[in-house]
Amino acid sequence: MKYDLIVVGAGIVGLAHAYAAAQRGLKVLVLERDAACVGASIRNFGFVTVTGQKGGASWGRARRSREVWAEVAPQAGIEVVHSGLYLAAEREEAHTVLEAFMATEMAQGCELLSPSDAQQRAGGVLHADALQSVLYSPHELRVESRTAIPRLSSWLAAAHGVEFRFGESVLSVQTPHVQSSRASYQAERVVVCAGAELNGLFATSWTPHQLRLCQLQMLRVRPEAGFKLPGSVMGDLSLVRYEGYSELPEAQALRARLEAEEGASLSHGIHLIVVQSADGSLVVGDSHHYGPVLPPFASEEVDALILRHLRSTLQLREAVVTERWVGTYPSSLTEPCLVETPAPETRLVTVTSGTGASTAFGLAEEVFAAW
Repeated sequence: MKYDLIVVGAGIVGLAHAYAAAQRGLKVLVLERDAACVGASIRNFGFVTVTGQKGGASWGRARRSREVWAEVAPQAGIEVVHSGLYLAAEREEAHTVLEAFMATEMAQGCELLSPSDAQQRAGGVLHADALQSVLYSPHELRVESRTAIPRLSSWLAAAHGVEFRFGESVLSVQTPHVQSSRASYQAERVVVCAGAELNGLFATSWTPHQLRLCQLQMLRVRPEAGFKLPGSVMGDLSLVRYEGYSELPEAQALRARLEAEEGASLSHGIHLIVVQSADGSLVVGDSHHYGPVLPPFASEEVDALILRHLRSTLQLREAVVTERWVGTYPSSLTEPCLVETPAPETRLVTVTSGTGASTAFGLAEEVFAAW
């Protein structure tokens, strides 16, 4: 069986490369070891984030990826559940960071709102009396990852002729030859997008980068009936997490205050993100723990901290936890993504910053443009 391109991995990075290849008229096969995509791509917020991404290439990829999501989602039957971002600054130092951010090119289209203006625009869901200001960005999109990823796969198959083989592990790649656990294939090019699998195919290619795993905890929360979130919500801790903010000189004073007041949250890598699903439930998180291997056990202490930040930011009468889960993705200390070339017609691509949903479409276009 011969193809122009074989993609290894059916997560968002693999699907983005399949889409970019199909747009170029290539015959594409996607091989996925699991019976369905069950990794980081469906365990995240479905939060396509532009504002706050690291300046330069990452911000550019996020902007382009957001454009592609907006084009593809209606064609693939993927609902954009809500759009926009409200980043609520509780501390004076956080407000100073937002003021500095508004002076950068990355703030185009954004607004720095007073608490009262933000409360009115957000429909009264914020604890406005505890805020200094709110950054509003119109750029962000929210899709439901659990349904968006399989729908994207189905649409690629139906509308673009991309073939999928699920439940089929790839054992070796020596382009043009690809051997799976079930069959042998040939392809002019191969892209390996194996996500958190760092010890499988081409493991030695990742060794110089000293990659580690990052594990996060997330929750699904049921608010009171009728609660409506107008967009995604973040808080002070996000300003020392997202590099578009944290690399600003003004962020150092905020970090110092947070270390004094929120040491436990920082030690667990917690920052608040809240998004809403079509059924009204809220997806809330998250935390970040790192290592070569991570235990698959969620911590009640971490969940309690996340829920405390949720309640201090949003005016919720009810917040009943209905689901808890962990997600894992590869992480680099220095690079938001990596593209390796073990052979002229083979590419290894991974997003190492937890921003796959936000940057993968833009990254895939870059890979093909340079190939």
